[in-house]
Amino acid sequence: MEHVITGPLGTRRVVVTGAGGQLGAALLEAFPGARGLTREDWDVTQPPPAALGPVDLVLHVAAWTDVDGAEAEPQEAAAVNVGGTQHAADLGAPLVVFSTDYVFDGCKREPYVESDAPNPQSAYGRTKLHGEAAAGEAAWVVRSSWLFGWTSRNFVRTMLQLGAERDEVAVVEDQRGCPTFVGHLAAATRELVDAGLPYGVWHLAADGDCTWAELAEAVFEEAGLACRVRRITSEELGRPAPRPAYSVLRSERPDAPVLPHWREGLRACLDRLGVHNS
Repeated sequence: MEHVITGPLGTRRVVVTGAGGQLGAALLEAFPGARGLTREDWDVTQPPPAALGPVDLVLHVAAWTDVDGAEAEPQEAAAVNVGGTQHAADLGAPLVVFSTDYVFDGCKREPYVESDAPNPQSAYGRTKLHGEAAAGEAAWVVRSSWLFGWTSRNFVRTMLQLGAERDEVAVVEDQRGCPTFVGHLAAATRELVDAGLPYGVWHLAADGDCTWAELAEAVFEEAGLACRVRRITSEELGRPAPRPAYSVLRSERPDAPVLPHWREGLRACLDRLGVHNS
């Protein structure tokens, strides 16, 4: 039988939506035997395909992730992030939904925990928050942040490319968060599910925190790239969507899986990419 996983919870038929993206790829490794569905297999703005058959667990990754694009097309973003989550919930199986630090306004200066009240400032953040509600009762809502991995477009891969081409890159220094390696997030998700921890909101993000500028500097240092970082403000960058100035996530749940430090995640990602400091 396809997409079957044997583990602590017995034999399960597991589906991963958004399998073409970086987190989807990591989850397919953490849940070997899971069935990955790309956008071509299932456009989640539509109801689930009838041919999918019975499912025991849905890892719902498919999402509108273009933060600035959501400002221009909020209804389209909502169709994916809210409607898509509702369609995933319609499968009637336990659900893991991945949300974001952008549900917070960034006004705190100490880590956000699960009981903190969300207050999204962008269209993207609002659609993700509404998507959390659309997940229903039988769902783990996993909030994470600043994801990067060895596939797809992400900040780390972009910095590797720019750092190899330029002597200097301008990067914002007034946003602080937890850069999270998708491999570590996927492993923590498997731990969450296998342990049968309660449904609800869970903050699963890398240990430690930094700014985007500090992350860029770490990428160049670890990769041995002689590229300087010119620190700029978010206002100077001039993006359409507001970002939280501070969005460090921590869990207040005593049994929450703990992720490694973001620097370990960076090294693991670079290792997957075959990038080494020479």
